[in-house]
Amino acid sequence: MRRWWALALIPVAACLVLASLLADVPTLPNPVLYLRADLGTLALLTGMALSLLMAGGLLLWEWSERRCQNRTAGLRTLAAQERRRFLQRLDHELKNPLTAIRAGLANLANGMDVTGHGEALTSVEAQVLRLSRLTADLRKLSELETRPLERVPVNIAELLQEAVALAQEQLEAEVRRLTLTLPQAPWPVPDILGDWDLLFLAIYNLLDNALKFTRPGDTVEVRAFEDGAFVAIEVADTGPGIPQEELSRVWEELYRGQGARGIPGSGLGLALTRAIVERHDGRVMLRSRAGQGTVFTLRLPVR
Repeated sequence: MRRWWALALIPVAACLVLASLLADVPTLPNPVLYLRADLGTLALLTGMALSLLMAGGLLLWEWSERRCQNRTAGLRTLAAQERRRFLQRLDHELKNPLTAIRAGLANLANGMDVTGHGEALTSVEAQVLRLSRLTADLRKLSELETRPLERVPVNIAELLQEAVALAQEQLEAEVRRLTLTLPQAPWPVPDILGDWDLLFLAIYNLLDNALKFTRPGDTVEVRAFEDGAFVAIEVADTGPGIPQEELSRVWEELYRGQGARGIPGSGLGLALTRAIVERHDGRVMLRSRAGQGTVFTLRLPVR
């Protein structure tokens, strides 16, 4: 038994002392209180009741504290598991390009012909670019936790138009139908308060993924509309979709599903998008059907 449980005995001890003192009190002039033993018994019963109440309160407090400790321990265990998985994926993502760079440098050192030199240098350059993108995305993701969030009016229509215009410059956009739909009647999409650069990055990440994972001839649609107190932004495509068993994991850092093999990327785009939207007090949702396509929806609070 913990020492603080002794606190529950204080009321009964105090009232026991009071009862013993009342035993020495002379006969009271009040005829109603003519028995000294009755006053002592009353004090003793009051002390017992108070002790029981205090014991119940202490028991409830101990149960609440233990429950909080168990929940904290569970969260720590979960965080440790997530960190371990993240490091394992990071090790995997770094190992492949570093191995390719070492192989390219070894080929150069062995004195291959001019054509081989060019291929080796191209391979090394591609892997270095991959590593630089990975480290840049990791830095962005870490800065989101501490970076002050700029809160300025953001015109959603202009933001989406710029993001779509930049996405159309990609080679993949030339063989896909990329469209943007913005309502004009009875009123345009309202502004939101947020960080323009971060919101642009979140939208562009979704567009970049849609162009990379769809096939020539597929359609990529960007839509925005007002939904109550929120602005909903959708990036939809008619690509191969995401398997059901991968839907809950695509938001994890460095996670790359079966369909991502052989496609360039850091595996951090969706994690960045979710972190940015949540920093803006919004939500991001995903719907996908294998063989039919995928829809990402961002819900951001109206200004």
